[in-house]
Amino acid sequence: MTRNVPAPSTIPVPSPILALDRRLGPFDAAAIVVSNVIGGGIFFVPVIVAQMVPHGAAILWVWLAGGALAFAGAMAYAELSALRPRAGGEYVYLREAYGPLAAFLTGWTSFVAGFTGAIAASAVALAGYLGRFVPAAADSTPIFTVPLPVLPLIVSPKSIVALATIAILSFIHIRGLGPGRIVQNVLAGLKVSALVAIIALGFTIGTGSTAAIASGAAVPVSGTLLALVPIMFTYSGWNAAVYVAEEVRDPGRNVPLALGLGTAAVIVVYVALNALYLYVLPVAELAALPGGRLLDVVGERLFGAGVADALAIFTIVSLSASISAMTLAGPRVYYAMAKDGLFLPAAARVHPKYRTPASAIVAQGLWSAMLVLCGTLSQLVSYTGFAVVLFAAVAVTCVFVLRLRDPGAARPFRAWGYPWAPAIFVLACFAMVVNEMIRNGATALAGVAVIAAGIPVYFLFGRRK
Repeated sequence: MTRNVPAPSTIPVPSPILALDRRLGPFDAAAIVVSNVIGGGIFFVPVIVAQMVPHGAAILWVWLAGGALAFAGAMAYAELSALRPRAGGEYVYLREAYGPLAAFLTGWTSFVAGFTGAIAASAVALAGYLGRFVPAAADSTPIFTVPLPVLPLIVSPKSIVALATIAILSFIHIRGLGPGRIVQNVLAGLKVSALVAIIALGFTIGTGSTAAIASGAAVPVSGTLLALVPIMFTYSGWNAAVYVAEEVRDPGRNVPLALGLGTAAVIVVYVALNALYLYVLPVAELAALPGGRLLDVVGERLFGAGVADALAIFTIVSLSASISAMTLAGPRVYYAMAKDGLFLPAAARVHPKYRTPASAIVAQGLWSAMLVLCGTLSQLVSYTGFAVVLFAAVAVTCVFVLRLRDPGAARPFRAWGYPWAPAIFVLACFAMVVNEMIRNGATALAGVAVIAAGIPVYFLFGRRK
């Protein structure tokens, strides 16, 4: 008896499942951490800290304490990323420990404001600094307005420059980890090199006094504790490497290494920069500086008035590095959500040629562009600022939950100082969140509303799934 066997050309062949490309090494991932952390905060938060802690040595100690907390959090994330080396960071850990709703809310906040809002704000700031060299780039005069109901879109030369920045960096990271990694590493290298040069030249050829570092008034304990709040916001981003864990070679070893190297480098730079500020300015004068003038004043005191253009170039590079890091990290969260059916289905697709979550990158770029054009939506960043600390604390608690739930699981890396270091981190973060809600109740309440708005969206995606 003969059997009808289909011709070879008609036999269906299943399409291969495309995965993200593992091309990042530990230094690539550490560069993402450094670029994500070192932003504008270190150039205005020291003024706030000096107002709360009016003593030079105490200022350095509190910055070191904030760095120690960040490092404790990084080591906890290192264990989680080695245990679950997947794209998405906190989304993956909260899903494993607390279920899909908690995981979705962290991803929702990241998309609505966390990454996209920070990208939009940084792109607008970059356009402003570029205006020093090309005045039209900082011109906010409306060219035309798209009259959408409630939120009109205002197009100006400044917004066009910001949109172009977002589009260019999104395009680079869509094209794969090859060009994206090169651009990210170059920008991070330029940023760190410039900071190291400023610190080294400031202490060697600049004019200042080490006496200010050890001088000042008595420091109340309450002031020190309150100062940790803005300091921890300045350190935020130390967890950036975990978002790309699925694209790191040997993630059980290299992601913890990247988190440790990146966070340690930031701590050294931050403490050294604050020492330089105190070398140039007495504590009382530092505390009295107007907002946004710290880097300009320090640069003029150290190197003269002609340094302003060089500092503007440094700021442009620094902002570009931060935008690039967020453009790389954020879409991995939405990609993980989409794979679970909790985001736009297209975001789960991997580009067949470049092996990147191209649709997720485009979605993030489009929403960031919307935030640029709708100036009023920039408030989302301030509303949800405390959520960065809140979700980091909840993610670190996943270390305890998963150790209790699955004690025998293979853990290529274990958090240093467990259980005390992660416990102290969690308690400090929750104290900061409570403090923020007490001091800025209306803003925090608005942030809670933004986060809670994700609950019906979660059930909508759940129904579709």
